[in-house]
Amino acid sequence: MTARPDTPRSRRERPAKPALTREAIVAAALAVLRAEGLRKVTMRRLAQELDTGPASLYVYVRNTAELHAAVLDELLGTALPAPAGGSWRERLEEVLTAYTAMLFAYPDLARSALTTRPSGPHYLDLIETLLALLDEGGVPPAQAAWGVDLLLQHATATAAEHTDEASQEDWDALRHAVREAPERTHPHIAGLAGPLLSGPPEARLSWGFRTLIGGIERTAVPE
Repeated sequence: MTARPDTPRSRRERPAKPALTREAIVAAALAVLRAEGLRKVTMRRLAQELDTGPASLYVYVRNTAELHAAVLDELLGTALPAPAGGSWRERLEEVLTAYTAMLFAYPDLARSALTTRPSGPHYLDLIETLLALLDEGGVPPAQAAWGVDLLLQHATATAAEHTDEASQEDWDALRHAVREAPERTHPHIAGLAGPLLSGPPEARLSWGFRTLIGGIERTAVPE
């Protein structure tokens, strides 16, 4: 008996695709980021993942920059909440270090974060946490408000700087230039070549945070 050919299924019989949402788009973007890097997180790439057209995504996300900001905001949840133990200074530094470590894990995102400003719930939670810790330490409100921006700039720039693999040769050249600087023409560099190049990144990051926090406490904002 001859087998009957498979009857084509009607499109109405196929399972319906899940409804497209902003949350689904961000989740797909995170999956692409972890697997392929931020450069692959594009509207066209996500449209393929979600089995839709790129134009459909623009209903929920205006452009790629907003998409990257939404991805960053989602990942900011890993830097929260603030630890329960320790002084306000220690907890403030731990939150900032967790934020920096998150960026270290995603080099492309660290560089993008220098110009990307998220505005989602996790970003607001991060700002609220930092302000609350500065308030606990008695930092005047205006100084705390300006200080949060300075602290996050330092954390973001540090992560972006140390995740730039393409600049390793440049760093080696800089180290060599500092070590070989002639005392006759550059006496201060020659005398401080060791300290200039000393310290692991985590120690320098911690020192930078503590220096900034101390300065924010003591420096009034201009009227």
